[in-house]
Amino acid sequence: MAVPSIVGIRPEEEWNGLNAIVDGYTGTLYIQPDGEFLKEYEIRRNADIEEREELLKLRHQKDETADGHKVPIYANIGNLDDLNSVLYYEAAGIGLLRSEFQYLGRENYPSEEELFAAYKRVAQTMGEKKAVIRTVDLGADKQAKYLKIPEETNPIMGNRGIRLCLDRREMFKVQLRAIYRASVYGHLALMYPMIDSMEEMDAIEQILDEVRGELDEKKQPYQEIPKAIMIETPAAVMISEELARRVDFLSLGTNDLTQYTLAMDRQNPLLREKYNDHHPAVLKMIQMVVDAGHKNGRKVYICGEIAADTKLTHTFIRMGVDGLSVVPACILPVRRAVRNTDLTEGKD
Repeated sequence: MAVPSIVGIRPEEEWNGLNAIVDGYTGTLYIQPDGEFLKEYEIRRNADIEEREELLKLRHQKDETADGHKVPIYANIGNLDDLNSVLYYEAAGIGLLRSEFQYLGRENYPSEEELFAAYKRVAQTMGEKKAVIRTVDLGADKQAKYLKIPEETNPIMGNRGIRLCLDRREMFKVQLRAIYRASVYGHLALMYPMIDSMEEMDAIEQILDEVRGELDEKKQPYQEIPKAIMIETPAAVMISEELARRVDFLSLGTNDLTQYTLAMDRQNPLLREKYNDHHPAVLKMIQMVVDAGHKNGRKVYICGEIAADTKLTHTFIRMGVDGLSVVPACILPVRRAVRNTDLTEGKD
């Protein structure tokens, strides 16, 4: 939304009615700043506005390096309102549509028709561009009352993502039918979260056979669509070569992969200074997955927040990452970083 914001600060009653500066870059809130400080931040704010105007010049530019290597930049979105931003910043497509918005904040399961209408709109809006829909990633940390998901001591490590979907097969099948039905209106792809075993892939493929059979029986049209796995656990990294053979492409969900690798909850404020998404182990895992995917002729993308870290753009491209998926507001900064990369530099 391009609104400076900070999380993790508890407001104080005496702040009411006072002026403040919100520095979203440093995560700092300044209460009742003096005149000189205000002048300094007004200069910074104007520089930020100029920076954004410069970035807007890249809206119509290609996602490729200075030496012509194509690195498409996709968008991560969490609801249908974000579709306009995807088009405005001219993303290559949608690399991750988080479908939880259709299940949360309501009193009952969404119907197949509700889901179908949403996916149809996504497909039609994106036209020739690919839109990757991640199947619903619910769990004890993301639920509504009607879901009746039992509380867990550690929901991040619990029965979530594909694990929950395989437990609630009818819920899963309703979503899959809706996605398949919407596939005839554009270029949709399926992506499964929290995969860490071949047995899960076997179960998914069995359910997909049932879904296609049900659609055939009702004579409802659909297209065969690309399938993908989110690599989010060290287990998935270690068997990524085998997993790559079961799908059409891989996508690294580095938010969860990092916290599982470091054994640190990324939302724990006590670990803020210790949590390091640039950790060598994380980068080595990314390289392992890229190599495993390419060995099997599969493209590998990054859709975690680290994809928007422009300090790593050059590193990712040299690793062989085939594309990056970021929140819409980060598309242009990442596009600039891609365009400023030259893979021929340092070569004889």
